[in-house]
Amino acid sequence: MKVGDTHYRSIWRNEDDGKVMIIDQRWLPHEFRIVSLDGLDDFATAIRDMWVRGAPLIGATAAYGVAVEMARDASDAALDNAWEVLHATRPTAINLRWALDDMRSMLRNTPVERRADEAMRRAAEICDMDVETNRQIGLHGLEILREIARKKGPGEPVNVLTHCNAGWIATVDWGTATSPIYQAVEDGMNVHVWVDETRPRNQGAQLTSWELNSHGIDHHLVVDNAGGHLMQHGDVDVVIVGTDRTTASGDVCNKIGTYLKALAARDNDIPFYVALPSSTIDWTVHDGLAEIPIEERNQDEVTRVFGKLDDGSTAHVQISPDGTPGANPAFDVTPARLVTGLITERGVAEASEEGLLKLFPEKKR
Repeated sequence: MKVGDTHYRSIWRNEDDGKVMIIDQRWLPHEFRIVSLDGLDDFATAIRDMWVRGAPLIGATAAYGVAVEMARDASDAALDNAWEVLHATRPTAINLRWALDDMRSMLRNTPVERRADEAMRRAAEICDMDVETNRQIGLHGLEILREIARKKGPGEPVNVLTHCNAGWIATVDWGTATSPIYQAVEDGMNVHVWVDETRPRNQGAQLTSWELNSHGIDHHLVVDNAGGHLMQHGDVDVVIVGTDRTTASGDVCNKIGTYLKALAARDNDIPFYVALPSSTIDWTVHDGLAEIPIEERNQDEVTRVFGKLDDGSTAHVQISPDGTPGANPAFDVTPARLVTGLITERGVAEASEEGLLKLFPEKKR
């Protein structure tokens, strides 16, 4: 996707010096910063402190983190240490473990003297796979939006509600929940997006809005609590969100507040779709509420907000009284019964084990 007139991925390897570069998302939308990640500690910090975020991008970043470590020390001990250090950074997003397992499995069967080169090759391949996967998700989601458009009057916009940021900046490119939107706009469809602000980190306000604004896509930013009101008044045609982990039975773990949107959508007979690469499916977990660990993040994300001041500078500002603690569960679980369908790179699946196995029969136990 583009920033201004320049095409960017969210992570890439510099052709001149081979360094791994990322867009440091902490400063968006007010500042566009690119930084290099030079060692294992840099990659761990970038994932843990959300310089990068979004399940697919976390996985891609971890893969490059292993590759950079292999260039320093290609031993089994270094490989295992890289897995442990990076795996400890974020407990909820399954793509992290998927990418680390993929890298370690491949490198275990690679001679030590070839590991550095093979690790870099595989990390780049994981990134390319993510881009194509998300493009395919967009094409399958496009059919859903086309069907909605056919039922509306000529020229009427298809109104999509999003939550958090499941855009290109949360993946390597295209995004998951936004990919159908980008595909629809390129197809000439009239699309309007309601963007949830997504407290506490405001990824909707700061990232999804920034993306859509950059691409000239019609959108409005709304507070998180406005979604149900918009649905009641017929202003939402479909809800599309992303996910950090999906169980084998179709439960969806996503940014806190997703469950409430699903409840409102069900009450108003509005389809609720989840867009996800298959690497986000945890085939070892069946009960999302009981088995998925929910990350509890720093209270400062609740008690403080980041924004631009009137003089153009940026700052974190406290919004709560001194002495009031903040509780900050970062994710919630939406039961499969509330999900209309799961948009994957292979098509749209019913949110159930049977539905997922129809698209991914190789995962049958």
